[in-house]
Amino acid sequence: MADEIAVIGGVDTHTDFHQAAVIDSIGRHLATEAFPTTPDGYRRLLDWLRSHGEVIAVGVEGTGAYGAELARSLRANQVTVIEVDRPDRRTRRANGKSDPVDAFAAATAVLSGRAGGAPKARNGIVEAIRTLRVVRRSAVKDRTQTINQIRTLIITAPGEVRERLRALAPAELIKHLARSRPGAKTSDPACAVKVALRRLARRYQYLTAEISDADAELKALMTEAAPELVALPGVGVETAAQLLITAGDNPERLTSEASFAHLCAVAPVPASSGRTNRHRLNRGGDRRANHALHMIALVRMRYDKRTQDYVARRTAEGMSKKDILRCLKRFIAREVYKYLTRPHTTRKPLLHTA
Repeated sequence: MADEIAVIGGVDTHTDFHQAAVIDSIGRHLATEAFPTTPDGYRRLLDWLRSHGEVIAVGVEGTGAYGAELARSLRANQVTVIEVDRPDRRTRRANGKSDPVDAFAAATAVLSGRAGGAPKARNGIVEAIRTLRVVRRSAVKDRTQTINQIRTLIITAPGEVRERLRALAPAELIKHLARSRPGAKTSDPACAVKVALRRLARRYQYLTAEISDADAELKALMTEAAPELVALPGVGVETAAQLLITAGDNPERLTSEASFAHLCAVAPVPASSGRTNRHRLNRGGDRRANHALHMIALVRMRYDKRTQDYVARRTAEGMSKKDILRCLKRFIAREVYKYLTRPHTTRKPLLHTA
């Protein structure tokens, strides 16, 4: 239609429904409506947006959570999706808080340019890696909690139980407890603690097997997705996986290595005053990616000769260890960025001739 106007959508996402708002190109509020979080609801939402004019873009809150499937649906229909952060507390206090208000704010953020980030695609091998790491991380956390519970129970156990177990190494302790036969008289504290310890030991073994399976799956996926990244000094499967997850299946959304450094909170923040000229650590960004870069830096400081020479030189110049780590993390972010932005494809096997 020749007289069709350009419109921008905004969506406040929830578990069971999404609140949508639509504005025109000068910011006038046109309509607001809620849609269920179902395939039919996503289709109706897009049809509703298009009924008001040509959809330029849609701002969506929570593209990594409640709005993940909506974002995928919109992109599949060639609609530009913009990731919108929640309004800060000051703005919320000034404008109030409701679902229609939040949806309108999301559309306005896109129109004003305050929101311009492309969300992660979540439709490739990196999303598979992220999903498996969710299970692995929880298994590691539960296993740590389990061994701590075992140690606590041993400390408070009756003397005949405690003295027999306290000298065993962790691996031997788990095996001994898992195959023990505590008896059935659980009214006796000594028997009850033996029953509890056996159950915890078997839980520990189960979680260990689960972690091993996840490690094998992640290693195969990482070898397929980014073998050059895993081969870098100090970079392991876990740290490489986290950096890939931070970049996403569509790393082209990161316009430069500086934007990746900012995302990982390793971009230097000026902290100068008077005659003091310095930068401080960044406390924002993706903290898990920041931790991955931190671990790579620590490993390199211990085992990499090039890094050790750099640390020695900067220390002689009077730089603190914290500032040296900040610089190292920034350098590592620059180094890994070029491997993150390469297509995540399987390498073809080399052909061998007789």
